[in-house]
Amino acid sequence: MKSTLIDAGPIIALFDKSDQYHKQVLSFMATFEGRLISTWPVLTEVCYMLDFHPETQIDFLDWVIDGGIDIHNLEPWQLHSIRETLKTFSDLPADFADASLLEAAESKSLTFILTLDKDFSVYKLKNGHCLKNLLV
Repeated sequence: MKSTLIDAGPIIALFDKSDQYHKQVLSFMATFEGRLISTWPVLTEVCYMLDFHPETQIDFLDWVIDGGIDIHNLEPWQLHSIRETLKTFSDLPADFADASLLEAAESKSLTFILTLDKDFSVYKLKNGHCLKNLLV
């Protein structure tokens, strides 16, 4: 079973039927075998973006509660690394959620991600490699 990070974009697309990527993400999820891992900043971003309908937020949270995503908890000491990531990629639209995923990748030795964000093909881990996007 493959552990894979998941960014906000695919989660939003999964729960928003009007999203242009909804069918693509739904199709991917129908055959995906593995564990999805994300962070609290990503979950916060998803809830914010799904605020168009409270029931959609609740459906998303139920999915997380039922084991749809494992949540990687960030420790206070990891904020230094996240800060450095934000500085390193300040010329890109890197945000706290993106940096938290990169920190989770480092902490858990993960190499795969589900994202709609093309910047993850530029973000480098400490080993010099980028995360491999399974949605491409």
